[in-house]
Amino acid sequence: MPLTLEATSPSLQLPWEPSSRKMTSTLLAIVARILSGASVRWIDCQPDTVQRVYFANHTSHLDSIVLWASLPSHVRALTRPVAAKEYWEKGAVRRFMARTFNAMLIDRKDIKVHQSPVDMILGQIGQKYSVILFPEGSRNAEEQIQTFKSGLYYLAKKRPDLELVPVHIENLNRVLPRGEFLPVPLLSLVTFGPPMYLEQGEAKNDFLTRARDAVKRLKDL
Repeated sequence: MPLTLEATSPSLQLPWEPSSRKMTSTLLAIVARILSGASVRWIDCQPDTVQRVYFANHTSHLDSIVLWASLPSHVRALTRPVAAKEYWEKGAVRRFMARTFNAMLIDRKDIKVHQSPVDMILGQIGQKYSVILFPEGSRNAEEQIQTFKSGLYYLAKKRPDLELVPVHIENLNRVLPRGEFLPVPLLSLVTFGPPMYLEQGEAKNDFLTRARDAVKRLKDL
């Protein structure tokens, strides 16, 4: 089912960032790391400004901001999370946070039949930005990672040059349980794995299974 994406503010597409926004962005990243107690691991992968798609399991509304905050500042400045519009536009604080981490908001209510969310993502990132995605679509409180939806496959098919970096996020569903607004101080872990690509001639279901397995494997490493 197609979804509508929009930038949170036209200013977010400027090639420069005011110093005040940089300071706010840095502060938000620090607060997110402290509140989530997040540790970060890079396995067979290093932080880089090369264009990437970071794709992760999805258990909490904090996933987007904590994954983004786990990146070094120079990488973070060029990385845009895709997030749910109905959540991040609810209230002034959430809107401010979404603007600060330069989110692309998914409108899951005002569906446009003739608009492809994949094409809209590619239009937003251009040849500059990386993107954070959660291929399960909706949050999943269970240990088992749900089947990945097809958006990741079509992104890889239309932009085969993008590095696809699997990420496993652990324990954030306990830091911010479903239905809660304030986080509970606990430890969480964000693990980045080795980049992968869509192989030539690889079928959609085979690729999505391989991508899902890449995220699952990181939990046990």
